[in-house]
Amino acid sequence: MNFWNGKRIVIGLGGGIAAYKCLELIRRLREAGAAITPVATPDALRFVTPLTLQALSGTPARTELFAPSEPDGMDHIRLAREADLLIVAPATANLLARMAQGQADDLLTALLLARRGPVLVAPAMNPAMWEHPATRRNVLTLREDGILFAGPETGPMACGEDGQGRMSEPATILEAARRALTPKILAGRRILITAGPTREELDPVRYLTNHSSGKMGWEIARAALRAGAQVDLVQGPVSLAPPLGVRLHPVTSACDMLEAVLSVWLRNRCGQTGPDAAILSAAVADYRPETRQTDKIKKGAEPGNLTLSLAPNPDILAMLSAWSGVRLRDGRQRVVVGFAAETGQALERGREKRLRKGCDLMAINDVSAPGSGFGTDTNAVTLIGRDGLEDPWPLLSKELVAERLIAAVADWLDHPRVPDPRMDRCNPT
Repeated sequence: MNFWNGKRIVIGLGGGIAAYKCLELIRRLREAGAAITPVATPDALRFVTPLTLQALSGTPARTELFAPSEPDGMDHIRLAREADLLIVAPATANLLARMAQGQADDLLTALLLARRGPVLVAPAMNPAMWEHPATRRNVLTLREDGILFAGPETGPMACGEDGQGRMSEPATILEAARRALTPKILAGRRILITAGPTREELDPVRYLTNHSSGKMGWEIARAALRAGAQVDLVQGPVSLAPPLGVRLHPVTSACDMLEAVLSVWLRNRCGQTGPDAAILSAAVADYRPETRQTDKIKKGAEPGNLTLSLAPNPDILAMLSAWSGVRLRDGRQRVVVGFAAETGQALERGREKRLRKGCDLMAINDVSAPGSGFGTDTNAVTLIGRDGLEDPWPLLSKELVAERLIAAVADWLDHPRVPDPRMDRCNPT
């Protein structure tokens, strides 16, 4: 089911040039299935017209606090109560100040004062106005009141200046809105996620790698953020930009990834809070060249075929699985999730791999199946667990696979399973 289907969204437009970006936001939300009601301040109508807002949203724009078309004159109360989410974009310095002071002298501010559900604001103003102490105080007040923020970002402004104050792009606001409405089943949790391939250098210009695009790990990180988790993403070399809000640890080789993973996983030993769960979706190279050549290997330098001597890489999943099911000093029980990208007899091989690695959960993916595997937007996954779980999922988008996996991890964290020695060859010590 599409997340946005049937969601009722009120978009309140402030009086700034960035109001034009809201037209794209309205279009995207409506195409995704949301019902949109635009509410514009008088100054916003200097930049966009009521007719344009109506054409894109499919709903007449509300602009008056006491509209004759509303028989009871309570449009602001009805909209405040019916909406699933209220988005204010652009939120000018003046509008933020009025919100912080509880003013209600037009339809939008009256609606905001009557609102008891989630409110997301996307600030937009000159950098000097954003950095002014008065604006900073107003933002702090609004955050303390529970208002959510998307941006502002740093970049060129309509006034010709450059700095922080630029309104976030519609895609960023849309993702912030999605996070605002997603149940926080991982609130207070920290999740470690690995994604992408690793590269094992052969010489200064060549390396060994695989076809992983990092899409699956990227979607898992995004789903975890939406669910309220703090996310450490250890990411191999990919072209994807990390989801906004992750703590990124870029790596190249398998040994690099091991070092980054252990530094995050063992944080609790230094008095810091380590992750509650690890989801290792990266396609880590099993082998690396035993010797890295300092100079490029020349074609024809040696007669006959080229022979490479390979050494095994460290088994990151098996190392972390040694801590799964073990209670830490603060009482937490950690969960480790592995991925098995297999071809042919994928389920049998995945079962054997989970036993060999000793992890709590294993997501088995037959990368030879149509629509499933590296570089695709879909995956067919079977989730198995040390408690006997065996749950085959249909072909789903990687976004939906990630959501299901995050829900499964949240359930394991909320209801810890007692490790059964009969289910594992590798037991924590």
